[in-house]
Amino acid sequence: MAYTTINKSTAYFDTKLYSGNGGTQTITGLGHQPDLTWVKSRNTTDGHSLQDSVRGYGSTTKLASYDNSGENNPSGGSYGNYGYQSAATSDGFTMVAGSTPGQNNKSGNNYVAWNWKANGSSTTTNNDGATTSYISHNSTGKFSIIKYTGTGSDTNIGHGLGGTPDWFITKALSASDWHVWCNNFPAQKRIKLNSTGGWNTNSSIFASLPDATKIYFGGGGDVNGSGVNYICYAWKNVTGFSKAGVYDGNSGNNGTAPFVYTGFKPKFLIIRNVSQTSAWQTYDAERLGYNDKNYELRPNETAGEGSTTDYVDFLSNGFKLRHQSTGVNQNGDEFIYLAFGQTLVGSNNVPCTAR
Repeated sequence: MAYTTINKSTAYFDTKLYSGNGGTQTITGLGHQPDLTWVKSRNTTDGHSLQDSVRGYGSTTKLASYDNSGENNPSGGSYGNYGYQSAATSDGFTMVAGSTPGQNNKSGNNYVAWNWKANGSSTTTNNDGATTSYISHNSTGKFSIIKYTGTGSDTNIGHGLGGTPDWFITKALSASDWHVWCNNFPAQKRIKLNSTGGWNTNSSIFASLPDATKIYFGGGGDVNGSGVNYICYAWKNVTGFSKAGVYDGNSGNNGTAPFVYTGFKPKFLIIRNVSQTSAWQTYDAERLGYNDKNYELRPNETAGEGSTTDYVDFLSNGFKLRHQSTGVNQNGDEFIYLAFGQTLVGSNNVPCTAR
């Protein structure tokens, strides 16, 4: 049985469902003060939005995972008009509707919010890299929010994770694509969060593999333009709580499709076929709360919650794919994933409630 230093996963990650009210409301019950909140309307095409404690909260700090716009500048209008997170609380967050509130707090919309704890808005200056970074880091949950300014030529920044990252996402606060790296990627490989394209090699994005203290960037404007400000979200695997990794598809059906061992029961899962054109797939244990009806949301799209069943089952020690799909189980294709959850027993033998 896997043991973990995380005895209560909701102290570091939690999913929250809420209904919009068209005004201002405070959502509570997370079990921690979130530093990264990722919100999506489940029943409409209002898109994904991300806000964090390092950049601050308000109408001008929203970023959208589905396009390459900058802060407060989505395709088609102002983020402030679309509603926004105005604050984080001790166990939740406050949402303001705005004049066009669909993305965060529109009456009649149902929302899911995925939340991670770092170390609050008080950042630490990190000089491990050639370029100074400013980080909010949680040493138990192994999550860092990193802000830095680009140089225009190859550089590296400190990440503060206390070990090599297993997954990170980087985005300019101005218009640029989102770039993702996972621990199975060869040097200079990357994939875009806001795109369906497969992975490719680009030395101007990730110049070389990250190490125990630093992330290495090329001089490309999407990750390291001169004078441009960036945000990076980085995770290191924690036994029994979080896992980023890779599996190979086999196009099998339930019974022959791959099982992926994580060492815990997933509560959140994001999957991407990196071998070909495909959408990102995101699942969680709250929206319906049982197998086999784990419906997907797609970070690179504005579409509402899907209704396809039999994609993935959450098990006590990992997840199992259920049938052939380009998005989760295509024969011969390589898939990356990032999962968060809870092992059944923590480091002090405190049992955890299974789903």
